[in-house]
Amino acid sequence: MTMDKHILFVCVFFIVNVFQAQSRTFTEEDCPVCVLTIDKFSKSLEGELKPKNIEEKFKNYCLSTKIDKEKRLCYYLGGLEDSATGILNEVSKPLSWSMPALKICERLKKMDAQICDIKFDKEIDWKTVNLKKMKVKDLKKILDNWGEICDGCLEKTDYIKRIEELKPSYVKEEL
Repeated sequence: MTMDKHILFVCVFFIVNVFQAQSRTFTEEDCPVCVLTIDKFSKSLEGELKPKNIEEKFKNYCLSTKIDKEKRLCYYLGGLEDSATGILNEVSKPLSWSMPALKICERLKKMDAQICDIKFDKEIDWKTVNLKKMKVKDLKKILDNWGEICDGCLEKTDYIKRIEELKPSYVKEEL
């Protein structure tokens, strides 16, 4: 009889955990690139309600973005010419109904989980960062994220010098 109680206890424990996992609310942290990108894009629509027009505008948005994480999201959704899949209508229709970006991304995650695997890089703490200890690849990435290039940069010190020159334009110093 004690074995039956033990099995019953394990089953109840398992069922409670399943319901708790399902009841957890979907947040922006679960899918940050998707939520922020779709939210930013939706603000640029200016009242557009036709899904086909929204899809075209999203494709144009994807071509113009310089942020590599947004480009990857565009690729997964079908917003780029070389996209392997096309679920752009799963974005355009809900946007035409004024559905919030959070809900759209929650639905997209159910279709393709890798959409929410895209995360933004950690923000650089400019007050404590030592550029000399960073890799050249990371220095190039900083410039790329700013949409800048470093013509004639051959050595690490050249990249550091260029970042220091541009830093006042891109980094907001807090008082």
